[in-house]
Parts: sequence; structure tokens; C-alpha cells
Amino acid sequence: MRVLRIVRMALVLPTHLLFRPRVEGRENVPPVGPVILAANHLSVLDSMVIPLLAPRPVAFLAKAEYFRRGRVTRPLFTALAAVPVDRSGHRAAQQSLEVALAVLTRGGAFGIHPEGSRSRDGRLYRGRTGVGWLALASQAPVVPVAVLGTERALPVGARMLRPARITVRYGVPMRFAHEPSAQARRAVTDEIMTAIQALSGQEPAGVYNEPVA
Repeated sequence: MRVLRIVRMALVLPTHLLFRPRVEGRENVPPVGPVILAANHLSVLDSMVIPLLAPRPVAFLAKAEYFRRGRVTRPLFTALAAVPVDRSGHRAAQQSLEVALAVLTRGGAFGIHPEGSRSRDGRLYRGRTGVGWLALASQAPVVPVAVLGTERALPVGARMLRPARITVRYGVPMRFAHEPSAQARRAVTDEIMTAIQALSGQEPAGVYNEPVA
């Protein structure tokens, strides 16, 4: 545990030096208890910046291979509280949600990008209903999050970091009391995405962000 704390501290300093981060609405993140942080997705940096700047540990899913690759990636993702998950197979999406639900059941904070893939044009894409399922299954509050500037620091396809000002903006927690159903999952997801858009100011795409072949 001491080694992981050292790794985390070693990551925080360069994050502040490179990105001069501005964090807004930190008080909107409950200090204890289960909470879902639902964020937009502009860069692979998003799921690293949020855990490093959040006021409490936040778990994101990470490919299981990252934990098997050796001395660098294993302590890096472990220090970021990432949860290993096997994303191969036809049940991978549901299994990922069940892993997330387990984090929330233990009283943890879980981060999710409802768009799925990173936006390549800066627009906010339609949210997939996994976040709605998770909110209804866990009854945890959902904090909408906007991350801005990561698309300049590490654009899609880039391999080198660039200095850029990053902003992380937390919105007011949202609670949902719908009866679980496909319609409820869609309605909850759309409401969350509307809140994210209000924080980020992104143009809504109105369609799903399909992975590039």
C-alpha cells in the first residue's frame, strides 16, 4: 500500500505541472458512500485525470491486460484504483457493469463514460444505457462531470503528452427512483447526458459514437 501511495503522489505532481488543472464543484462529490461519476470522454487521459484530481478515490474499469504487463502498468493502474476487467466475450459489457455495481455496493466511487468511445470531433455523443442500469441497480447518486482540455493534452491518436490547461467540473448529484425498465434506463441516461452537456458546453451529436473500424 505504501508503494501505491508513492506512485500516486508521483503522478499528482506532474499532473499539476503539465496541466495546471482547475477543479470546480468539488463539494458536489459526496465524501463517503457510493457515488457514480458520469463524465464526457475526449481523451484517454480522462479516466486518469479524474481519479488524480477527485476529492476521493475513484475506480474506473481498465483492461485486465494492463495488470499483466509488468512493472510499469500494474502499479500505475492499481494506484489509480482501476478495476481489472476482461472485455472479451459476448457478456463483457454486462460483466463490466456487474464489476462496477460491486464497487458501489462496497461504498466506493465509480467513474464511467456513458458515451463509450472517445469523441473524435469534440461533440457530446448519445449515452449508452449502462449508466442508467447502474444508477437504478445501485440507487447511488450520479454526479455529472465535464472534463475539458484533455483533447488538447492528448488528442485521439497522439502518443506524446502536450502541456494544456485542464478543467474538471462536477455538477450537482442526481438521484433516480424509477422502476427498473428499458424505458427508465433510457430516460435516466438521457437526463444524465443533458446534465453533462450543460457542464461541458459541447454540441450534442444526437447519435451514438460508434468505434472506428
